[in-house]
Amino acid sequence: GGYVAAIRARQLGMKVALVEKDKLGGTCLNRGCIPTKTYYRHAEIMRSLQRLDEFCIQLDADSARLDMAGTRARKDAVVEQMAGGVPALLQAHGVEVIRGEAVVEEPGRVRVGEESIRAERLLIATGSESIRPAALPGAALPGVLTCEELLERSEIPGRLLIVGGGVIGMEFACIFQAFGSQVTVLESLPRPLAFLDQEIARRVSVLFKRQGIEIKTGAKVESINMQDDHLLVTASDKKGNMQYEADLLLLAVGRSPATAGLNLDKLGVKTEQGFIKVNQDYESSVAGIYAIGDVIGPPMLAHVASEEGRAAVERMAGMDSRLNYQAIPHCIFTFPEIAAVGLTQEEAAARAIDCKTGKFQFAANGKAVAMGESEGLIKVICGPDDSVLGVHIIGPHASDLILEASLLVNLGLKVEEALHTVHPHPTLGETLYEALLDVQGRGIHLKPPRI
Repeated sequence: GGYVAAIRARQLGMKVALVEKDKLGGTCLNRGCIPTKTYYRHAEIMRSLQRLDEFCIQLDADSARLDMAGTRARKDAVVEQMAGGVPALLQAHGVEVIRGEAVVEEPGRVRVGEESIRAERLLIATGSESIRPAALPGAALPGVLTCEELLERSEIPGRLLIVGGGVIGMEFACIFQAFGSQVTVLESLPRPLAFLDQEIARRVSVLFKRQGIEIKTGAKVESINMQDDHLLVTASDKKGNMQYEADLLLLAVGRSPATAGLNLDKLGVKTEQGFIKVNQDYESSVAGIYAIGDVIGPPMLAHVASEEGRAAVERMAGMDSRLNYQAIPHCIFTFPEIAAVGLTQEEAAARAIDCKTGKFQFAANGKAVAMGESEGLIKVICGPDDSVLGVHIIGPHASDLILEASLLVNLGLKVEEALHTVHPHPTLGETLYEALLDVQGRGIHLKPPRI
């Protein structure tokens, strides 16, 4: 969000200095979204090779092997290509980039090394970092990795144990299962990705297990030890203790705000669980100090940070910019993809909304069947007046399909208004159209309900 805010501020005529201690582009570009999506693409191709017979292609898929060192090198090249454009963008917009670590000495004054910089406003966009639980015995052992560290390995682990069945944990589970690892996920909650609409969460849990990913829910990791050349992990559930052997262990137990060294406590900047508290202007409890992105808390998403950066500087300029936090889409790059925007059915019920639902299976969509990717479901949540409150998708290209759904939720459109848009055939986008029709009991490619 930081470089987006800097560019937008320059567009609004502000004089801007951007302080960066690491690589421009932040976590998403360098250690998160882009490198993991590169690995995801490699995993997609590996999965496709296992289906050559299905598509009548006569090749020996069993001889296919992933060169992990080469995969890592390609990942680095993709990151370098994308990150390489950021300095040029900032320069073109007239943003001064200062390399080093910033310490906020007082409102309006920042020290970077020996240099003291004065500014009318300070915007903190330092993001977040992976949590390594200090209280977990063995968390610092070799082979116990954060996601950033796993991305720097050049070998495919025979056995990968993942602690945490959230977004990061399940994305890496799917990637490394496709790479050839035996993957086990330990999740403390009743199911992985438990924040999803529960119908979607149940469905996707079955699909993960069908891929060969072992998922143990209700599990708490008690300790990690070295045994010969591998890790021995002790976990517990209601039935007692259990042990797992692994070559590598991924800690995917959340992220914490990156505020170390900023001097926030001495300045009196109020925080909650480490996250900076801000008002609707993204201003902290100390006048003139603003914050955006992961450092202010969930939803911890790159696109949210970018939009918050834009909104923050526009509000500094006197514009009435706002984010609709009820219409923030999120995408999960598993197999199949998952995407959602707006309320789940459970959240609607908790708000005493008498909601309606519409559903459509990808198995009834011609494009999905032709692609051989017919596993999945789209679910629409509507209010009593047929306004679209939420859309939840499991299926091919869910991350692309959620765009139209986000527009519907953000604008508060009703089903009938959404149906005025003609959806081309044959496309995956027709699944949303059919699910919207189903809200009104008018689905074309669905069997009518029994009366």
